[in-house]
Amino acid sequence: MMDGLQELRDIWVYLSASPLLHLTLTLAAYQAGLWIYERANLNPLLNPVLIAVVLIVGALVATGTDYNTYFDGAQFVHFLLGPATVALAIPLYRQFAEVKRSAGALLVSVITGSLTAALSALAIGWALGVSRDSLLSLAPKSVTAPVAMGITEQLGGLPSLTAVLVIVTGISGAMLGPPLLNLLRIKNWAARGLALGTASHGIATARALQVNEIAGAFSGLAMGLNALATAILLPILLGFIF
Repeated sequence: MMDGLQELRDIWVYLSASPLLHLTLTLAAYQAGLWIYERANLNPLLNPVLIAVVLIVGALVATGTDYNTYFDGAQFVHFLLGPATVALAIPLYRQFAEVKRSAGALLVSVITGSLTAALSALAIGWALGVSRDSLLSLAPKSVTAPVAMGITEQLGGLPSLTAVLVIVTGISGAMLGPPLLNLLRIKNWAARGLALGTASHGIATARALQVNEIAGAFSGLAMGLNALATAILLPILLGFIF
């Protein structure tokens, strides 16, 4: 019995040293989340990204694996975020005529949404008595992660905290955004996409693309424009506040 346990331990030590183990874990966890999501008729509350995160964190905690070791394998998926973001231009190109017709309303909506996202985050954080560094880290939470972390670093906040807040914002937006838009009886696909992309960046955009190509195109565009608007407007806004 002891020999069998020792063999299993040796196998695990060998496998854990390979980046392919954690790459496989990441892909398997997401596939499991996607399977559950599809079996639940695409219920937004069972977002596959959230399920994958829970499964991966559980596995890392159970095996005592630190994040740096895990990321040695997961970095291959991380690299693909760049091409995946660029690929969002495809539905945007297909819906370019619709985007062109809505250019004015689109810009007003994104700028308004960008300011609302930052100001509401600051107001809630201030009301809860969080520190100045945390407020600076919280403000860009609705922007895609690389841009948000860059903004936070320039402002003097905590990029690692911003990364966590961005992920939480994206997952919660993808889960709660569609039911909230339904409750508000917002049925226009362009408007729904703008709302999801501005408030919850890439994770919500992926959700929008699964539902409707027009919503996905507007969500992807809103995500990019919101990153640009936040990078320009947030430092000016914070200059008046602090």
